[in-house]
Amino acid sequence: MDLFHLNFRRRINALVWARRAVVLAAVLAVWVWHRHWGGVIALVAAGLVLVGSLQAWEASARRQFIREASLPGFLIGKLRAAHPQLQERDAELVLRGLRQFFMAHLRSNRKFVAMPSKVVDTAWHEFILHTQGYQRWCAAAFGGLLHHSPAEVLGRDARRNDGLRRTWYWACKEESIDRRKPTRLPLLFALDAKFGVPGGFQYVPDCQAIDRQSGSDAHCGTSFSDSGGGAGDAGGFGGSESSGGDGGSSGDGGSGCGGGCGGGGD
Repeated sequence: MDLFHLNFRRRINALVWARRAVVLAAVLAVWVWHRHWGGVIALVAAGLVLVGSLQAWEASARRQFIREASLPGFLIGKLRAAHPQLQERDAELVLRGLRQFFMAHLRSNRKFVAMPSKVVDTAWHEFILHTQGYQRWCAAAFGGLLHHSPAEVLGRDARRNDGLRRTWYWACKEESIDRRKPTRLPLLFALDAKFGVPGGFQYVPDCQAIDRQSGSDAHCGTSFSDSGGGAGDAGGFGGSESSGGDGGSSGDGGSGCGGGCGGGGD
């Protein structure tokens, strides 16, 4: 069986079942050969190496699925109906932002991530309403359902602050942005301002770029690395730096838009 010629879901399912089969085989080996500890230890060690390799391959397949698998075609129409200012190519860019959000959830080892964009939240909510399709998509992308949470900004809730920091950390990593001293915004954090979304969240990369005395309601990318203020696990971006996530490099083919849509409000 050539895994590279299977579709995304079959490939991922094959890797999941292969990993389970290796674990089961290791358990059976211990039970059958328990009197031959030298052989058992060697088999278990080989099994652990194989399981680790399969897990890495599975994670890579899920990342590829999130980046490349088709999203429902009706989302474009739903987005444009909810936000009439969007052209078709604008709606497609919003869906790329949704993929970036999904990637943040996967790469943070499926921890809670918070949604920082009102327009991307619209796309996510419309996708969820297509219940069976969304469940199938989540099963392939994450191995389980990603539940909806409203779009928000940093506040007093430490847990949700950690969720936003994880989103920021991995969105920046996808686009090779310095998450502590950003010079531009990742796509997901730039979209509301870019498309003038009513009630949307506006971000700038650095707090020095705005004059608080002018009454600006923009939020700062540099705030995600600040400590204190009920920020939760701020030092590790919601634990992302300490856990390392999947350890992928920042330039591994992410679906971000690069420097063309950062800046929040162009």
